[in-house]
Amino acid sequence: MTFGEKLREARKEAKLSQEEFAEKIGVSRSAVAKWESDRGMPDVENLKVIASLLNISIDYLLDDDSRLTFTETREPIDLESYMKTGKCRDKKDAACYAKYSDADAIWPLIRRKKQSLLEKTVDFIVQPGIVQIADYMNDSDGYFLVETKGKQILVRVGKDFIASSELANKVDPKKFEIGNNVFHKSTYQLI
Repeated sequence: MTFGEKLREARKEAKLSQEEFAEKIGVSRSAVAKWESDRGMPDVENLKVIASLLNISIDYLLDDDSRLTFTETREPIDLESYMKTGKCRDKKDAACYAKYSDADAIWPLIRRKKQSLLEKTVDFIVQPGIVQIADYMNDSDGYFLVETKGKQILVRVGKDFIASSELANKVDPKKFEIGNNVFHKSTYQLI
């Protein structure tokens, strides 16, 4: 599915006309029509507003290989209430394990942002690894690949939420890409 098709489907799912949707995000109806027909793309700020308004991830909208399904569930949690026990090395591990304790497998993931040519150049000139450190400081959530009942689920655990997205296509836990992120399997497994 293209970006425009995903946007149109999500807008209709939210029961919004193009006019209503445009008004809520502060753009013209023609801009929405242009995006939905794949003749243009919203800027980063509008992407954030769209994702929030339609309750979908930016990764889903921009993922051109359709690894994520449309549904992402996001639940509030109190990360401090989880205790690391057994194979859980931190509270994020414990939160994922508590939610998916009946899963067939849970792999903690290491996320790295795919770097643009400019980011690679800056990284090389300034200090190797500085772009990755800045990215980690911006997104220190825990990521997990859960296998349960023949499905794979990408799970993201933040300070106050746990988000789960079913993958449309099977991935190799050792290494896979979704959107602008590359995921590697960690050295340990929870289940």
